[in-house]
Amino acid sequence: MYLLLKWVVFALIVSFTAWLIPGISVENYFSAFIAAAAISIINVSLKPILTLITLPINVFSLGLFTLVINALLLMFTAYLVPGFEVDGFIAALLGSIMISVLSVGLNFI
Repeated sequence: MYLLLKWVVFALIVSFTAWLIPGISVENYFSAFIAAAAISIINVSLKPILTLITLPINVFSLGLFTLVINALLLMFTAYLVPGFEVDGFIAALLGSIMISVLSVGLNFI
């Protein structure tokens, strides 16, 4: 039940981010729900591999390249999930920052 609640709140975070950031759009709440699941699965499976591969660049940039990885993964999620769209890298970067900041608060619940 706890994981379902976190998933619903994360879908609300995705919807709020789409409402706030121009260039990110969610067709309906079901698309946000699927996008939240896809973001979670991608972050668990692909993000550690990409972070390890880009470790030298990440060390050189003092960790700022992680923001680029997050933005690219958000764009990949938009490619996979119908009804969830990201229009460009800047929107993905701002959206990934917003989702990251809001999901930190979700982890404290």
